[in-house]
Amino acid sequence: MVQKKSRKKTTKKRSSKTSIILLALLAFVSAAFFYVLFLRPATSFNAEQATLYIPTKKANKSFVKDLVRKHIKPVGFTTFMAMSEWTGYWKAIKPGKYVIEKNASIFTIFRNLNGGRQTPVELTINKFRTKRELAKYVGSKLECTELDVYRFISNNDSIQPFGVKQETLMTLIIPNTYEIYWNSSPSDFMKRMTKESNNFWTDSRIDNAKLLGLSKEEVITIASIVEEETNNNEEKPTMASVYINRLKQGMPLGADPTIKFAVGDFSIRRVTFGHISSTANSPYNTYRNKGLPPGPICTPSIASIDAVLKAKKTDYLYFCAKADFSGSHSFASTAEEHFENARKWRRALDSLRIH
Repeated sequence: MVQKKSRKKTTKKRSSKTSIILLALLAFVSAAFFYVLFLRPATSFNAEQATLYIPTKKANKSFVKDLVRKHIKPVGFTTFMAMSEWTGYWKAIKPGKYVIEKNASIFTIFRNLNGGRQTPVELTINKFRTKRELAKYVGSKLECTELDVYRFISNNDSIQPFGVKQETLMTLIIPNTYEIYWNSSPSDFMKRMTKESNNFWTDSRIDNAKLLGLSKEEVITIASIVEEETNNNEEKPTMASVYINRLKQGMPLGADPTIKFAVGDFSIRRVTFGHISSTANSPYNTYRNKGLPPGPICTPSIASIDAVLKAKKTDYLYFCAKADFSGSHSFASTAEEHFENARKWRRALDSLRIH
């Protein structure tokens, strides 16, 4: 009896060990199978990464199939198709820009596409003088075209919800680097710029503008003139004081950059009476018109905007480029001082035959 019980126990132990081994083997095979189908590198390109663009108008099964097939291995493509059918991906394809890293798994690729996990585009907004320049840049970075952007920002009905007019639209464009999705529409772009503008105008900046008696749009308009006058950030607060002083005294700003804007030629090196006369009817002619022009003449840098908000308290009413072509300026409180500075500058231009 003892021997029979011992044999039964031994048989049970062997059966238990066999079951454990079989389960372990099954788990290993399952893991290997899962790895092969979903987790192993599935890309077929040699570069460090590839970018997949799914245009809004081509977000269909046929286009995406061909696009994915070009970038992943056959086994991965088969798995992708199965996952797409199973999850209903073909009925909810999300357009956009998707960056695939080298050796990414099919699971990662599908998760990104199915979840609309786009790689954002970097928009570096620098100085733009016209809406056409802005539209050209944005159109080169996003799915929408230059014409799409230009038509949108040139349409009063389109921009009215953003609280701007044609002349003041550029006040919403704060130079900086932003991340935005490739398939953003012109409206999406303007919504983003409006949000960034609101974030830029902190309570401190708004308070400074109020102390100057200026609106946000007026601050940016002055800053745009300062931006065009000098690249010297140290001089900008002093230069801003000149324009603010002139405004307070009811004097014309007499800003050369506004004449260039009115002419439509920013390559002009020397503004003449001919330029001033030819733009006599332009609201941007600040020699003939008192007050500020209707809007900014460029998208000024943050440094220029803050220079206006923190303008120095001076009695300067004039400034003129120094005759040494250093990029610096001579400031003056009286017309007599200014005329002498201007005479030196004109002589320097004449010596180089700049007319």
